[in-house]
Amino acid sequence: MTTTTPAVTHDNATFTLSGIFILVILLMSLMLTACGFKLRGQISSLPFKTLYVAAPSGHTIGSDLRRAVGASTTTKIVDKMEEAEAILQVINASNERRILSLSGGGRVREFELVFRISTRLLDTSGVEIAPQNEIILTRILPFLDAQILAKEAEEQMLYRDMQSDAVQQIIWRLSTIDRPGAPAENAAIN
Repeated sequence: MTTTTPAVTHDNATFTLSGIFILVILLMSLMLTACGFKLRGQISSLPFKTLYVAAPSGHTIGSDLRRAVGASTTTKIVDKMEEAEAILQVINASNERRILSLSGGGRVREFELVFRISTRLLDTSGVEIAPQNEIILTRILPFLDAQILAKEAEEQMLYRDMQSDAVQQIIWRLSTIDRPGAPAENAAIN
């Protein structure tokens, strides 16, 4: 008695469905890039070639701005104000902590953390390119007396997070400034 094994056949329907799926994914990605979609933090150029960041001493916002602009854009950060095409002036950067709610016994249950920053953009002759604007970010910090050290560390982490968000917002706002002679990519954003 001879037994024959059936030949292994591939189901054409699975190849067709996977092919259609790949085609749909490629088509969707093409449509997203065609409409100008960019992931957060993907700002390629600012409307000026060089930038000087003037920030208050004793605050890390200046170094964070320099690092972020240098890493995520084609704009060069310069160390001297005279070499810059534009000057980003950080007027004020401050952290605040307010009591948000109290327990029945008068103990703090929640704090509201506030990060506030004011900036403006000038050219080398001191003329405002972009007027003063303020970014205010808030976070809520639940508080327990038994976890004081952990809550202090969480508070510092939340302040760093808010400062990082503010830096991204500042760079985004700088990229939307319309200046004569600016690259066409920035003009399309406005």
